[in-house]
Order: sequence, then structure tokens, then C-alpha cells
Amino acid sequence: MPNYSHHGAVMPAVVRSERVVLPEGERPATIHVRDGRIAAIGEYTRVPAGVMVVEAGSLVVLPGLVDTHVHVNEPGRTEWEGFATATRAAAAGGVTTIVDMPLNSVPATTSVAAFERKLGAAQGQCHVDVGFWGGVVPGNASDLEPLARAGVLGFKAFLSPSGVEEFAHVAEPELREALPVLARLGVPLLVHAELPSALRPIDPAADPRAYGTWLNSRPPASEAAAVELLIRLSREYGTAIHIVHLASADALPALRAARAGRVRITAETCPHYLTFCADDVQDGRTDFKCAPPIRDSGHQALLWQALVSGDIDLIATDHSPAPPALKHLLDGDFTRAWGGIASLQLGLAAVWTGAASRGVSVSQLSRWLSTAPAALAGLSRWKGAIAVGRDADLILWDPDAHMTVEPAALEHRHPVTPYAGLRLRGRVHRTLLRGELIYDEGRFLTPPRGRAVLQTTA
Repeated sequence: MPNYSHHGAVMPAVVRSERVVLPEGERPATIHVRDGRIAAIGEYTRVPAGVMVVEAGSLVVLPGLVDTHVHVNEPGRTEWEGFATATRAAAAGGVTTIVDMPLNSVPATTSVAAFERKLGAAQGQCHVDVGFWGGVVPGNASDLEPLARAGVLGFKAFLSPSGVEEFAHVAEPELREALPVLARLGVPLLVHAELPSALRPIDPAADPRAYGTWLNSRPPASEAAAVELLIRLSREYGTAIHIVHLASADALPALRAARAGRVRITAETCPHYLTFCADDVQDGRTDFKCAPPIRDSGHQALLWQALVSGDIDLIATDHSPAPPALKHLLDGDFTRAWGGIASLQLGLAAVWTGAASRGVSVSQLSRWLSTAPAALAGLSRWKGAIAVGRDADLILWDPDAHMTVEPAALEHRHPVTPYAGLRLRGRVHRTLLRGELIYDEGRFLTPPRGRAVLQTTA
């Protein structure tokens, strides 16, 4: 492979591979790039003379991943994670577009003024393109339309406490205020779906280091009850509602029936629910703590089945890092540790490791990680597939290479992850953003080139 220097833009006119993943399937092809977009897709053997070509050989060329569930936390909690570090991790993991959650930044993205601060913080720092979700919290119904006009791609709400005081959770009355507005605007509501009334208080006599203490406090029934509420409201208002980070298979029958009845309800799960089971979480291993929690192998098997059958639409990381002290790594206290898993750089490899062992195709993998997330965020005209007119966001990827996760090699701010030491399958060699080679064999070739992707431009 060419050994490009760090200086100057590398803007190939053609990317060629024996394995290009197109919407209709995988085949040899040349991708012709002009002005950052895909201008044409031609036969593998036809390459114009005298143009710069990236020869991928037998590496798979995938559309850049779109991760619609990333907590960047800047401004306000940049010591947890910031735009510079998060987007470096994204580029290294083959993610060319992230959508930032409205928390845990301070202020939360629940007003136009807060959104403007978020945009200012991101300016000049992003190695990949970044979109933004706004927030639905008690009392901000009048802010929703202005936020959408300002460019957020949709909205996020919590049914249970979020863990940060500046982003309060909502109940059915607040949802009934917001949903007609969002239906009129044509944007989705993403929901953390755990119903508080079905959660269990933690027994003060229970061992705080025992994973079961945390797991038992967040029963599967809390997810199922929340999903049933959201299905009912989506049916009533016609609003597109998306269930984030589904961990419980108990919610799947209701989701399946709702979709059959054409209710506008979609769902995602996360790499950690597909990779780990409760039995993998040793006492004191608070790096595994998240909400909803990692459940037993029965739930995991059914989540995989639901992905394959189409009952779950996509996979997003829910990248939610925090400083090591907040994870309580030293005392291993699950009751006090921050609940969030850092995996933005590892999502593709983690999902492919499980998918390949189950006979899932690379094309299906691309639909879960690129096409469906782009559709959720309203970005399908630009992102999510290798097709004429789309942005030339491409990754060159070896699906057969293996790697052992070394925390020191991760680009996000804190090298804390439950994936440490795990052997995963698949390696990103290069990442192109709008036709420009930004990441090559572990090196970042350009200063930050990412753009804000706003509803007004999408």
C-alpha cells in the first residue's frame, strides 16, 4: 500500500476493490469520486489513465459507518470526552458520521442557545462529520420547533432518570406535549426505554461489588413496559419513535406486532449487548456497568435473532465514557459507578466478531451499521451507502484480520473499556471522509475535516 506522508490532502479520483459493498450486494467495482461525492460506480477493470487511485485489492470497501448514539459531552464535561478525541476514535473505527446525544454536556442541548454553544465547541475539532440530537425534558416543549429549525436531526428523551440533573426524565404527560410537535416537524423521538415504576430499589444490604446487585435493579420488565407505552403513543400520534439500546428480549413480541401493524416504531441494540453476557461480568468489574444492563445469554441470543429477522433495525454504540474515578474501578462499587461503556472505536470489530460466527454477510453488517442509522437520522441522501450522489465516505477493511484490544491504542479520552484484552475480528486500514483520506494504518493524515450535519442542510 502507498505510504502517504502526513502533509497535504490525499484526494483520490478512484477507489478500487475486488469487494465493494453496494446496496445491491458485494462485487468488484471502481468508485469514482468528484468534489467529495461518488460520481460513478464502474467496472473493476476500468480505471481512467493519469488519475490518483487507491487500490484496495482484496480489502472490503464499506460505506463509512454512521453511529447515531454517541455521548461527546462537550462543552461542560470535556474531561469525560470531547469532540477531538471522540472523532479520532470514530475515524480509527471506520465511523465517518456520528450523531451526538444532547447529554452529558453542560448545558444539555435542550434549547437553541445551548445548541449554539455545542456547535461552537465542535468548531474545528471534528475528524468526522457530526450531527446532533436535541433533548425533550420537562418544560421545553416550546423549544422543540426552534431546535429543529436550528438544525438538530431529531430528539432524545429518558423515561427513567438520566444520571445527570440537567437532563430530567419525562413521563407520559410530557411525551403527549412533545409528540404532536415532532410529528408535524417530521423528526424522530429517540427514547431511553426503562419505565421507572418497574425498576427496583437497590437493597442497601446487598453487596455493591456484586454485578447481580445492579442487574436485579433493572429488570427486563422495565424495558418491556416502556416499549408498550411508546408503541401506544406512536400509534396515537403517528410520530416516529426509536427505542435506543434495547437489552431485553422481553420487548420483542410487542415490537414485532407493532411493526406488523405499521406503527412507526424502530429499535437499536448495542455491541456490548451482542458481545457480553451477565455471566461475563465479574464482581467489581464496573467497566461493564451500563443501563439497561448487560443481561443473560438468553436475551443476547434473541437480540441476534431479532437483528437477522429485521425486528431490530440497527446497531449503535452508545459510546458513553467517563473518567476512571467515576467508574469506581478501584472499589468496584456498581451502585455508585457511572453507567456507560466506551466502544466507539471498537463497534465494527465487536459486531463483526459475533456476526461472522453466526453466518451474517458483510452486506447485512453494512445495513445495520451504515444504511439504517443514516435513515434514522434523515441522512440517507448523503450517508449510509456507496451510491452515486452520496458523500464519498469509505472505509477499507479487512474482515479476516484479528486484533487484541489494547486500551493504550484507543483514541477516545480515557482508555477504559470492558473490551480490553478481547480478541476481535476485522481491522480498519483506511478511512476516507468525503473523498479525502483522513486515516491510514494508524495515522491521521489531515487536521480535522469534519463538518456539522444539520437538518437545514440535510
